[in-house]
This record gives sequence, C-alpha cells and structure tokens, in this order.
Amino acid sequence: MPDAFTTRVLNVATGTTEAVTDLTRECAEFLDETAHGRDGLLHVFVPHATAGIAVIETGAGSDDDLLAALHVLLPADDRYQHRHGSPGHGRDHVVPALVPPHATLPVIGGRLELGTWQSVCLVDTNKDNPERQVRLSFLG
Repeated sequence: MPDAFTTRVLNVATGTTEAVTDLTRECAEFLDETAHGRDGLLHVFVPHATAGIAVIETGAGSDDDLLAALHVLLPADDRYQHRHGSPGHGRDHVVPALVPPHATLPVIGGRLELGTWQSVCLVDTNKDNPERQVRLSFLG
C-alpha cells in the first residue's frame, strides 16, 4: 500500500522581479506519482518569510492584478521598520500576512479538486531571493 503521507520539495526559480508562478502542473504531477487514485489532502507550503501561496486564476491578468493590489496595500518604499535588502523590502515581510505561506486543497480520486479557473500559485514579491523552495505534502 502506498504511503499515507508523502512530501516533495520543489525548487522554483522566481528571478529578480516580482512573480506569481503557477505550480498547478507540478502539484498534479506530484499527485499522479503519490496519490494512486486515493482521496486526501494536498498541503502546499513555502518556508520563506517573504512569499505566499494563492489559489487564483492565471493567464487572464488576475496574477498581475494581485501584484498591483499588493503594491496599493503595501507600497515598496521606506516606511517599514524592517529595512535590509532592496528599497521597500520591509513590505515583502508583510506579504505573508495577506497571502499566507500555505494552502490545503482537496484531492478526490487522486486528482486535485480545483475550480475551472483556479490555479495554485507561488506569490513572491522579494526581488532579493531568486530561488524558492515549495513543499508539497499529500495526506491520503
């Protein structure tokens, strides 16, 4: 019988610009290899203080809208107490309070249950950290 709990670490290159990176394909591939048709939960976690996980529509501008909204809510300037790194980097440390560093999603019959336009995305506003790790865990 397959393991009831399995974890994989993804290495994601986000580059030196703010990014919303779609991880849906990687999540589906992980489940194809580990869920074996079972029901359960997929937990997606980014262990970084300046990134988050969002379930949003991509490809129609919503990913850019999310980054724009974060700029309105959290301007990248010198108002923050936390000041190391690039100008405005302090706001990057506030982003996970609005875009949490995790999401737990249903898996039915070994497949990720998302709405028609939903994607699992890494949201990274930190231009100083071009590489991220994302942990995928299946509990079935």
